[in-house]
Amino acid sequence: MRIGQQSGGHGLGSPVPKSGDEVVETSRNPLIARPLAYLALTKPRVIELLLVATIPAMLLAHRGSVDIGLILSTLFGGWMGAASANTLNCVADADIDKVMKRTARRPLAREAVPRLNALIFGVVLGLGSFAWLWWRANLLSGLLVVATILFYVFVYTLGLKRRTSQNVVWGGAAGCMPVLVGWSAVTGNIGWQAIVMFAVIFFWTPPHTWALAMRYKEDYKAAGVPMLPVVATEQVVTKQIVIYTWLTVLATLALVPATGAIYGAVALVAGAWFLLMAHQLYAGVRRGESVKPLKLFLQSNNYLAVVFCGLAVDSVLGWSTVGHLF
Repeated sequence: MRIGQQSGGHGLGSPVPKSGDEVVETSRNPLIARPLAYLALTKPRVIELLLVATIPAMLLAHRGSVDIGLILSTLFGGWMGAASANTLNCVADADIDKVMKRTARRPLAREAVPRLNALIFGVVLGLGSFAWLWWRANLLSGLLVVATILFYVFVYTLGLKRRTSQNVVWGGAAGCMPVLVGWSAVTGNIGWQAIVMFAVIFFWTPPHTWALAMRYKEDYKAAGVPMLPVVATEQVVTKQIVIYTWLTVLATLALVPATGAIYGAVALVAGAWFLLMAHQLYAGVRRGESVKPLKLFLQSNNYLAVVFCGLAVDSVLGWSTVGHLF
């Protein structure tokens, strides 16, 4: 099987050569270059998932009502938390980032920022996130952000990433936490709906990441990172992608009893589209055709955005839940 080349951009993430590992453009002016380098440490394009996940969770937590002030405060606190985790990830991964072509332009890989400075920057962001959310929302939200940072840095980056091909399966739990933070900021607790949204992102992460890793598996191999496409055949990888895509779609449908007809329709249509793409990739590999796994990676972003935007609209309108219709 030959992996085809892919070019262009996509709606939620960075242009394809960066593949979600955003690189803020550098500048010849040192007064601009240094702030841009620190901004790049936070991986601003990756943080888009925060916006996609947190807002719908907050709106669903209080259907039919929109508290703009609380939403903006939670997003700011969540942004600082995600920026902290991403910065500390760059500190821990500085050695392999230098090896991988896809990440070689990150600030620490090109030594645009001293490593100690980046470490301090990341810790300060994390402490600021906790303090802000405790002040503007509640203690639970602040503690969840701290737990996310610690899990992402110590469990995923330092523990799983370089040791197991299941790294993104379990490590991906960190990327699911924004929905719990958003829900808790509104309610002060964690409801079953937030847990289902957590499951949606949890199951969505492997097919999303493995599709990217199929395209850049030589990079991961050179860096000694045992991503599934590095250690398994492409047929095994794409079969796993199909399985996790089904789990993702089923998880979105599990949320239907707490929502309205708009979300139900969006989840069904978008889910069918996502499943079709995953099955097409698997079928192409089985037939030995030239496939473009990066296409699934790019469109998986759009899928999650469509589903969660549908959830946000449904929650704002606050119409009778589907579950009450039966």
